[in-house]
Amino acid sequence: MSIYADTQTPSHFAAAVNAVYGFAVARARDLLQFLKNRRDAASLSGLDERMLADIGLTRGDLRDAYSEPVWRDPTTILVSRAHERRINRRRTALGLTEKTFQAPSIVPAPQTHATPVHARYY
Repeated sequence: MSIYADTQTPSHFAAAVNAVYGFAVARARDLLQFLKNRRDAASLSGLDERMLADIGLTRGDLRDAYSEPVWRDPTTILVSRAHERRINRRRTALGLTEKTFQAPSIVPAPQTHATPVHARYY
């Protein structure tokens, strides 16, 4: 006979309470992280141009990040801008040129001989 035979499984009510509690804790953690990220981004506005350039940002990047709606995290824009500049600096240091793409022209090529207007429709 097992010593665990008399234990009961948790009720559906207890499982629901645990699920709601877990959801609330996760949302509270997300909110705290969001507030921390906004505070960190705000502290960047106190840096001078040279210090911002050291981390790959400009004042324009800060303005762009704060022009987003309040519910969006401004640090995502700042991280992507700094990452773009870091990649471009590496490409330049390695002597790689900008990526060029050969796209077809949207302007029609000039015709060498003109087709009479009445001949086009018959």
